Amino acid sequence: MDQGYERERFESLSIKTSVAKKFRNYCKSISKSQSMALRLMVEFFEDNGVSPEDRLGETLASLKGQIIKRSNAVIAIIKNIEKMHHKPTTAILQTLFEQMSQIEPDENETFDFGEPKLLPENEELNHYKNAYYKTQEAYNDLKQETKGLLKKVKYVRNNFGIGHYRLNITNEALETIKQKLEHVHHHNTTETRR
Repeated sequence: MDQGYERERFESLSIKTSVAKKFRNYCKSISKSQSMALRLMVEFFEDNGVSPEDRLGETLASLKGQIIKRSNAVIAIIKNIEKMHHKPTTAILQTLFEQMSQIEPDENETFDFGEPKLLPENEELNHYKNAYYKTQEAYNDLKQETKGLLKKVKYVRNNFGIGHYRLNITNEALETIKQKLEHVHHHNTTETRR
């Protein structure tokens, strides 16, 4: 009996005689009952997303052999790259480091970075306040421009397919918007932050 299916009743299927003989022989060759063999076949097709009409071409063993051969080829290519590119580069870097370690540092050479300039507390506070207000102003301008653009967007319904939105502005207005977006970084240079 089939383990786990002892209490289920049998159902008959209409199968051609030649197909039934072939199926019974196959069930004997894998030592399974006809019910279990058919169940395993259906589960195999469902789990692997394969149709019985699909042809895999070669057996799984030959596919495994091809994968191993290709893996070995990739490993050989990687080893060749290591020999031809990485090892010479490593050798060059090692010689450079060795030469740099042999050069004695000049003890008389000093770097003067100058005295740090301290700002009074009020001046620093005013600087950050001004930067905050400028950022808020830029944000509000962007918000107003975005609202203006959204007012010019209209929904267009197509006869076929889904509708779309159309932006009704002139080419000059579009170019103006593009220039503003491209030159945003000019407003945040280090000179304007001081």
